[in-house]
Amino acid sequence: MSSNDSSLFVFLLDRSGSMNDIKNDVEGAFRALIDEQKAVPGSATVSLHQFDDTYEDVFVGLPIEQVKPLVIRPRGTTALLDAIGRTVTATRERIAAMPAGQRPGTVHLNIMTDGLENASKEYTRPAIKALLEAQEKVDKWLIAYLGTNQDAVEVGTSLGISPERSLTYTSATVRSAMSSYSELTTKARKARRDGASPDAVIAGASFTDLQREEAGN
Repeated sequence: MSSNDSSLFVFLLDRSGSMNDIKNDVEGAFRALIDEQKAVPGSATVSLHQFDDTYEDVFVGLPIEQVKPLVIRPRGTTALLDAIGRTVTATRERIAAMPAGQRPGTVHLNIMTDGLENASKEYTRPAIKALLEAQEKVDKWLIAYLGTNQDAVEVGTSLGISPERSLTYTSATVRSAMSSYSELTTKARKARRDGASPDAVIAGASFTDLQREEAGN
């Protein structure tokens, strides 16, 4: 049995070459989000994975109080599908290996990219769509997709992510988009802590029209 008060944040961040223009904003927005979530009641651990055409586990399952400032070094192309597949598979296996009482009450997966898939070799889009849909339906993960230089709702849907939790941002609204995600997450954590079922938490988690407007939708 997991604890309603515990959360696992899994961040999958694009660091491909095109991220160079928004690098500083993403780093600052990530730092602000972590600070905000530290203040939310309940325990939280964080995993951070970065990708271009290669993949890196920056840290895994770190207590949120120990998370250091994000550093992005943009390079390479965008193997988005492979990065999602590796992140989800490894996270799922790690949770399954935990004693039941230590498993997180909610897994929050955030995928943030500024470009479209162009370099994956291991996973196909249909495979990722099936994988993410299963993680939400079966394991009750709360999955969000933030994308720029694209229609994030359209791309997110093609990946099996709910339109309600997909957000398009611009190079000028990175911090606003990440702040909106933090608000969504805070609301979900409170609902879970107050006894809401995982299904109810997922159903109530969505970006608002105002948040979409502020992000440049």
